[in-house]
Amino acid sequence: MRSISAFAPGRVNLIGEHTDYNAGLSLPFALPLGTSVTLTERADDRVLVSSREAGAWSGTLADIEAGGVAGGVAGWAGYVAGVLWALGSAGHRIPGCEIELASTVPLGAGLSSSASLECAVATAVAGLLGLPLDDPGRRALAAACTRAETEYVGAPTGGLDQLAAMLGAEGEAVLIDFADHSAHRVPLHLAEAGLAILVTDTGVRHELAAGGGYADRRAECEAAAQALGIASLREAAAADVTRLAASPGGSVTTRRARHVVTENERVLAAVAATGAGDWAGLGRLLTASHASLRDDFEVTVPALDLAAATAEAHGALGARMTGGGFGGSTIALLPLDRADAVREAIDGAFAGAGLPRPAHHLVEPSGGARLG
Repeated sequence: MRSISAFAPGRVNLIGEHTDYNAGLSLPFALPLGTSVTLTERADDRVLVSSREAGAWSGTLADIEAGGVAGGVAGWAGYVAGVLWALGSAGHRIPGCEIELASTVPLGAGLSSSASLECAVATAVAGLLGLPLDDPGRRALAAACTRAETEYVGAPTGGLDQLAAMLGAEGEAVLIDFADHSAHRVPLHLAEAGLAILVTDTGVRHELAAGGGYADRRAECEAAAQALGIASLREAAAADVTRLAASPGGSVTTRRARHVVTENERVLAAVAATGAGDWAGLGRLLTASHASLRDDFEVTVPALDLAAATAEAHGALGARMTGGGFGGSTIALLPLDRADAVREAIDGAFAGAGLPRPAHHLVEPSGGARLG
């Protein structure tokens, strides 16, 4: 029986948060951290999944299919099962298989461990079935992985993570326009400018599939668009936010809409700043994004606010939370020679606040999903 190995990265979203499900703009890049998978074909219909970090699951292709859009496999294994289900429903013949997984992406840290897992499995299946890994093929796999997460697992995400994992490239971010799902690579040569991104995993965990805040924010954005009579908040402008503010009961929807409108503007400004080498300007945009996520979208937590503020106070050009929020990680754009000082300052601030010591990763844009 044939065996195929694959790898897919986690991701950091440089800027453009909670815009994907609003048909907006995002600028993520792939991480060097990721998920490795070895998939071995079986002669029967059994599916055996083992994870170095999470445990094991076993069942049959029929068990997976029986779950359908309601999801038939609980917990982390549902992301694997969902990918097999989504690819099977797209017309591909999925064989029984053994899937061995190992990941360096911390779970629940806002670095998209779930999309890394999904895309690694999808890439391995593509290798086994001889599916193309050109740009259209990668987009098709990203779409299947998004279906796995939204329809099978039930996490109301927008597809940013899967596209970043499949389309990432070394030294480049990916500008994604979710109005038409177009994607363009944006050079992000941080090392040449003596800069890097410090990811700080606060240790505060979230689980987007569990519902609650993330789903609430998505519903509030949909309500704002409905109140304005538009299909999505991508069509909204500053004047529309003002109009919402004047409507009865418009306080919450106004804040949510204002974040999305201004965040889309910040993404475009960030692309312009990186192109011009205006790193201080990019830092200011990161800081403004965090303030908007804290005050208008209300998805930060004290640990995220503390990490971002401390990074800036000790030499970072800008910092913000990254990912869905309600926990997870921050990113800080900083000179390489300030990395140690910023890490030590954040550790000290967390100790002073009675918080566990966070984990840090110094990262640059890395390659996307691949075989081997």
